Amino acid sequence: MISLTSEMTDRKGRHARGWLFYDAECGFCTRVARWLARPLHKRGLAVAPLQDPRVAELLGLSPEELLRAIRLVMSDGQRYGGAEVFVALARELWWLRPLAWIASLPGGLSLMRAVYARVASRRQCRSASVRLSASAGGSCL
Repeated sequence: MISLTSEMTDRKGRHARGWLFYDAECGFCTRVARWLARPLHKRGLAVAPLQDPRVAELLGLSPEELLRAIRLVMSDGQRYGGAEVFVALARELWWLRPLAWIASLPGGLSLMRAVYARVASRRQCRSASVRLSASAGGSCL
């Protein structure tokens, strides 16, 4: 497996503290990633598409599994997927902190996972592997 710190650098060649990976073939995902890119960059975090060929190898996931959820990988090895990404980002961005508070409540993280799954199932999927999964009765995560 490749190393996040040795292989993933930002556009200026610097090593990032972490990476937010999103589905670049999803308009909603791309808008969220663009919205988060600037404040994350100020905190040493970078944003990149899941479709980058290095990402599947870095995460050790199949192409189908890779596109099921937004992913956050920190340089210390911590990994998050789906709703947990937004909880982790709440530690970085003050205006997302209410999400960390909700997640800390009994049943809060389960609620966030359900909301994430609902939103993800309604997003427009152009990626063939995700589209097939959704048409087979699965959600478009």
